[in-house]
Amino acid sequence: MIDPAPNLAGAAWLDDAATVAVMDALEAAGGPDCARFVGGCVRNAIIAQPISDIDIATILNPDQTIAALRRAGVRAVPTGVEHGTVTAVWQGRPVEVTTLRRDVETDGRRAVVAFTQDWAEDARRRDFTLNSLYALRDGTIFDPTGRGVADARAGRIVFVGDPAQRLAEDYLRALRFFRFYAWYGQGEADRAALQACAAVADRVASLAAERIWAEFKKLLAAENPQAAVRLMAEAGVLAAVIGDGASLAHFAALASQDPLLRFAALIPAGQTAALAQRLRLSRAERDRLVAAAAGPPFQVGEDPRAAIYRLGTEVFKDRALLAQAAGRTDMGAAAALAATWTPPRFPLGGEDALAAGVPRGPAVGAALRAVEEDWIAGGFSEDRAGLLARLRSAV
Repeated sequence: MIDPAPNLAGAAWLDDAATVAVMDALEAAGGPDCARFVGGCVRNAIIAQPISDIDIATILNPDQTIAALRRAGVRAVPTGVEHGTVTAVWQGRPVEVTTLRRDVETDGRRAVVAFTQDWAEDARRRDFTLNSLYALRDGTIFDPTGRGVADARAGRIVFVGDPAQRLAEDYLRALRFFRFYAWYGQGEADRAALQACAAVADRVASLAAERIWAEFKKLLAAENPQAAVRLMAEAGVLAAVIGDGASLAHFAALASQDPLLRFAALIPAGQTAALAQRLRLSRAERDRLVAAAAGPPFQVGEDPRAAIYRLGTEVFKDRALLAQAAGRTDMGAAAALAATWTPPRFPLGGEDALAAGVPRGPAVGAALRAVEEDWIAGGFSEDRAGLLARLRSAV
């Protein structure tokens, strides 16, 4: 059905150069209304939220899509042709184009699809009503479920059709439900959806680790994901991601919106490295997570500046925020210090040690470390001349 209001006419992204180039290419091959904007860009335009990605659905099959784009001078990348997806790239801007689909076979982890030209059939296999929205390039909105616009405006995350069926097609949708609730949900969560997610909680762990982490990280990037994470825990879905014993209290107390730190706050003590490996985090994510979870940055009574100097500012701040969430009351001031204090550079090097008479070899490093430790213990106050004198006296 066509919802006569709202209409997206005048939205800047409808006239974006990449959008126009791709739509012109598709319509040159398939005629008017062979392609429509779909999903997040339509949903976010309706609710006045930022739009980061443009997705287009089309009745053209992938081969036809690729041919149409290339004829128009638009780069076509077959990013997922088995599922109908081609990424069009115009002047460095990507636009994802996907052929209308229907599911032929699903097992909760992967799907075999067939292409269709039926817009309503394509809508019926999508996850949530607020994502099953289409728009023509003139801004006219299509709402095949009859409730997508209303649900988007009201912040209702509702499965298309039977929640159990949608989840049986792809168990990742259990995580997506909580992710969309974190980002767009208002009021109480849909009870039928929650019950259906709880029923497949044990199946979520069978998904590819990369899919689980990618979805959960997006959830944790929401402005305020606490309600969604609490509901995940109640439904048993959080345990499928993290395991038992998630630290919901630490998560709630964390004074940071950083998704990786939020994840660190949830992880039970002693399980960080193993969980990072199980979910196949990137090396950079894993290293930061492990460093952050190693414990408080300094002990009570110690100079926090020494810890900032040794750990580095970013690791120190991560540890301070996690320790504060765990109940250390002195960590707020420590994190504030790290944001304003720049660690000094140790002013001596190997040439200074050799000039002071330290023999070449391991003794150089040992001598410098000893003087550096005294410099740190003294509050970084001793100047270069004093440190050189200390170095010469140690020879």
